[in-house]
Amino acid sequence: MDLTIEPMLAKAVATVPEQGSVPGGLSYEPKWDGFRAIVYWDGETVEIGSRGAKSLTRYFPELVAAVAAQLPEPCVLDGEIVVRQGTGGSEHLDWESLSQRIHPAASRVATLAVETPASFVAFDLLGLGDASLLDTPFADRRAALQSLFAGLVAPLHLTRETTDVALARRWLVEFEGAGLDGVVSKPLDAAYAPGKRVMLKTKHVRTADVVLVGYRVHKSGTGVGSLLLGLYDDTGELRSVGGASAFTNLRRRELIDELAPLIADDPHGAGERSRFSGSGDMSFVRLRPERVLEVKYDQMEGDRFRHTVQFLRWRPDRDARSCTFEQLEVPTGYDLAEVLAD
Repeated sequence: MDLTIEPMLAKAVATVPEQGSVPGGLSYEPKWDGFRAIVYWDGETVEIGSRGAKSLTRYFPELVAAVAAQLPEPCVLDGEIVVRQGTGGSEHLDWESLSQRIHPAASRVATLAVETPASFVAFDLLGLGDASLLDTPFADRRAALQSLFAGLVAPLHLTRETTDVALARRWLVEFEGAGLDGVVSKPLDAAYAPGKRVMLKTKHVRTADVVLVGYRVHKSGTGVGSLLLGLYDDTGELRSVGGASAFTNLRRRELIDELAPLIADDPHGAGERSRFSGSGDMSFVRLRPERVLEVKYDQMEGDRFRHTVQFLRWRPDRDARSCTFEQLEVPTGYDLAEVLAD
């Protein structure tokens, strides 16, 4: 059994593509927002590998136990690890709880496995028994995956799929309310291509005007590594909503000089650390909240951007105090249990 398979990737497209856009047709699936994982089960041992080829096995003992207990034969699965939260028709994905599952202490790992148990959502089958399915068309891999998962129960799930583009476009809108972040389109005739962008992904893209509240120096020690962003709530308090990064080396150095006039009297943010610092490096350079920028984002996790956002442009025409949470689009709620329903 090959323990080093690199996950197949997807390239971004603006809309969910029509069936006729790809020879052989497309299968559409919800896009899960969790930890991408390749699960290996040889009949005796379970291993869970991440997209970056790091082992996740020790962090999810409940999934290891479920795979060993439920899967009827050796296999290699591609899927997503997620954490479910909420009850009574308002269940949703919980990214924050999932991210906390990666903990160095064995005792804490065991506790979190009980307090915030994970689920595994399978969406591809790469090997079955002694046979590799990498060269098998996706339509046949999906049929074999459905057969393998027949009768399996939580925390192991088989993702939904459809060939109806209208239904897939409805999923794009509805399922966001349960914490999912788009739709993946897969060519039915395609073999599994590790590391290649064969699939297509359609995600939510939105923009917001936010207040620049500070920056962190790049890990190299030169230039701006990330911009720290805020929005005003309905009480008038400026609250942290996330950060923007991914600047070129030249742009990082330019930003140091460009932002120098905005440095506050307390440049290291001693009085603001609890609200604007992350769980890692607590230090940052605090700026007077005067400059506004427009950013691109996909969705929110509570009152913060779920992922690092993309800088688009400065907005000198906007007053910082006008940048509030009210501008953000709020998805209609949708029950995650309905997404996972067979």
